[in-house]
Amino acid sequence: MATTRGRPRSFDRSAALDKAVQMFWRRGYEGTSVRDLAEELHIGMPSLYSAFGGKQQLFAEALDAYDKKYGGFLDRALAEEPTAERAVTRVLREAPERYTRRGLPSGCLVVSGDSGTDDPTVTRELRRMRAEKADAFAAKIRTDVAAGILPADTDAAALGRYVMAVLSGIAQAARDGASRESLRGTAEVATRAWP
Repeated sequence: MATTRGRPRSFDRSAALDKAVQMFWRRGYEGTSVRDLAEELHIGMPSLYSAFGGKQQLFAEALDAYDKKYGGFLDRALAEEPTAERAVTRVLREAPERYTRRGLPSGCLVVSGDSGTDDPTVTRELRRMRAEKADAFAAKIRTDVAAGILPADTDAAALGRYVMAVLSGIAQAARDGASRESLRGTAEVATRAWP
């Protein structure tokens, strides 16, 4: 039987990761210090480094956890809806609720997590994630173009970027304190702009 060295962890890693997600979500990468994280997670800094690595590694893990737990509504809509229009309409209608949930930070970690940072790794990772989401919308749009559902001259890449720009705007407006009702109005205008 194998034995482990040192004391066992005295905290719930998954609950601690969720607290880190929410702290990064509220403050962004740059606005969150390792000391802040240790205090929020109620663990010593050596334990934080031992459990999660440095701040950059914890942020990367927090982004992944955020995308799965809080941000996966985009991926679900793209997978479950039969057309790009229905997927986009669903996403735009869900976004105001998603970005203004009680008990959670407003907005979207993927949209605003790199605000104010000059850390190239963090910036590159968030840009990659945002580009992947736009590409996923573009792929669904291309499928509809090929099926004759959308006009042949539809610029799928531009339309995918448009959807992400609207979502980013809704997320930022939510962070700025816009009401859920006003965000619904923005989403409704965007759905009417569909080709």
